[in-house]
Amino acid sequence: MPPLAPVRPGSYDFSRDMFFQGIGASGFAMGAITVASPPETGGLRLRYAAFMQGLRDAIDARIRATLDGDNRAIATALLTGRRDAITTPVNDAMFISGLGHVLSISGYHMAVVAGVVFFAVRALLALIPGLAAGFAIKKWSAAAALVAAAFYLLLSGAEVATQRSFFMTAVVLIAVMVDRRAITFRTLAVAALIVLAVAPEALVHPSFQMSFAATLGLVALVQIGMPNLFASPDNSATARIAMWGGREIAMLFMASLIAGLATTPYAAFHFHRVTPFGVLANLGAMPVVSALVMPAGLLGLLAAPFGLDSVFWWLMGIGIEWMVAVSRWVAALPGAVGRIPAFGIAPLIAASLGIIVLGLLRTPLRWSGALVLLAAILWGLSARQPDILIAGDGASVAVRGRDGYLHLIRTNKDSFLLKEWLAADADPRDAGRASLADGVSCDESGCVTPLADGRLVALALRVDALADDCSRAALVVTTRPAPPDCAAMVVDRQRLASQSALALTQRGDGFVVQAVRARGTSRPWLPAGAGEGDFDGSLAPKSTAPRIKDATPADTDLQADD
Repeated sequence: MPPLAPVRPGSYDFSRDMFFQGIGASGFAMGAITVASPPETGGLRLRYAAFMQGLRDAIDARIRATLDGDNRAIATALLTGRRDAITTPVNDAMFISGLGHVLSISGYHMAVVAGVVFFAVRALLALIPGLAAGFAIKKWSAAAALVAAAFYLLLSGAEVATQRSFFMTAVVLIAVMVDRRAITFRTLAVAALIVLAVAPEALVHPSFQMSFAATLGLVALVQIGMPNLFASPDNSATARIAMWGGREIAMLFMASLIAGLATTPYAAFHFHRVTPFGVLANLGAMPVVSALVMPAGLLGLLAAPFGLDSVFWWLMGIGIEWMVAVSRWVAALPGAVGRIPAFGIAPLIAASLGIIVLGLLRTPLRWSGALVLLAAILWGLSARQPDILIAGDGASVAVRGRDGYLHLIRTNKDSFLLKEWLAADADPRDAGRASLADGVSCDESGCVTPLADGRLVALALRVDALADDCSRAALVVTTRPAPPDCAAMVVDRQRLASQSALALTQRGDGFVVQAVRARGTSRPWLPAGAGEGDFDGSLAPKSTAPRIKDATPADTDLQADD
């Protein structure tokens, strides 16, 4: 091995010399150590990212000069996609009321931005008679709206959900530019194909499912429902109602209702909750967001380079205050929090089929989709919840007791896991509540808690606890190797390493097991058979599970002097 490069006199550094000698002695330095200069500038992609981040920071600073608190945080979220500064109470109120979609830049925001730019540019061009009479200003307006939507995509961070929204908006605007009908089922299908071609995994993402389900319902409303909802113009009563805004109010109500109903199955499946008063919240807040908040934000962006933006941020703050007030009011209504227990993928597929039949068919046969949707709802609500939940690391176990609630055994502070378990069980309790451990007995060796039928479930933390737990409990969970002669059913280190987190549903004396890595499941990062062991989808008792018997003598057996 060549010797290390000599150190110049007067520049000896003991720690540096020892470090280099250690590397050389370990065999990792294969030659003289040289100093490499760092790159002076990053690549084009890094410079672009730094520029966009600087632009977002500049916009946030301009907004901060006029607004503060949640008003500033929501205004920044609507324009730049940064939602980290919104306080928890306001964030919860927005999602409980059904206005949470406003905080995530999606199809609605893209439609508002493109729509405002489209109509503003077209109105300005129409003021010039020569352009309005001799040129296709509608197509020019669509091109301007497309550029604005693309800039909004880049400014907001180009998240996956925003990309899908941009593709859908772009297809609509391009259809206008090539003289095609903009709002059709074909447009929706083309947008879906583009999204899936770019990111096939988006199919299982909640934002994809919810956005396309809502859009399908709205397109069906425009193409099928609108001709039948309103009377002909020769009806004077209908004409008078329409003149006073009745048509717009009715359309807003129907759009909110249909979009909310179309997205309900997916919200219930992914987030385990629904918004019973979502239509009410959207009716109260969305007109203000569409007519004031978003247009004021766009005008603020245009006026910011000239220093004339403060008045637009102030107007934006007024609309945001109204939106927050509506969300708080709706979230405080009795029954506003609609919790739904977890259900399988089959009811969701059935619900999707029902929505597709309702939206796509033109004949009366489409109403069969409502029957399919109703059956899917009943199927999902009747799903049985697991009796035992076991975390992938074996440090947390939830056992359903006689009261029907989960009783938690945990040896760490994984609050996120507990929140997910409670949400999936439609349990309103907070993850930090001490009552979650009611009925759980613990010592330094482990914990035990009873099932609904009185049998014990034990979490063994030490090897010396396994002998006692195997003789007393029906199920033993441990991260240690279980003894082969254990009489209880066992979930040990080997099974957890093979199948990760488990959900156990009682069937007879045993359990049906649902695992994160079920046997035979093949994924690119974990092919079938790679470390899955011989575990199947059930747990059966090795022998009659022992029960803890009450040794207290009966009253008839007691003597008078006992």
